[in-house]
Amino acid sequence: MTEAMERDPNGKDQHEPGAKCDEGKIMAGVLDDFSLALMAVAEVGTFGANKYTRGGWQQVPNGRQRYRDALWRHHLKERHETKDPETGLLHKAHKAWNVLAELELVLRESVKDA
Repeated sequence: MTEAMERDPNGKDQHEPGAKCDEGKIMAGVLDDFSLALMAVAEVGTFGANKYTRGGWQQVPNGRQRYRDALWRHHLKERHETKDPETGLLHKAHKAWNVLAELELVLRESVKDA
């Protein structure tokens, strides 16, 4: 967003005290509504970082397909058990982590292609 397009939602001039030109910007704070879910996903990420290496998932060959496969494994296992036996963490949290990993890779590719 360019400076000319930014506006204060209360109509204040950007140089007026109390102005904040954030009208129409993404309300990233809505993620706080999912604090329990995001902590569960962070636990999955922490387990993976300790088992392998922090951030190493980003270099997995054919990562998009492999994370989708992992998502499906957890989805199918979840029909018969709530938690992953290896980690003790919810299959739902593993599924969410895999969705986020695949999404991150897709978005990074789209940025490169832009």
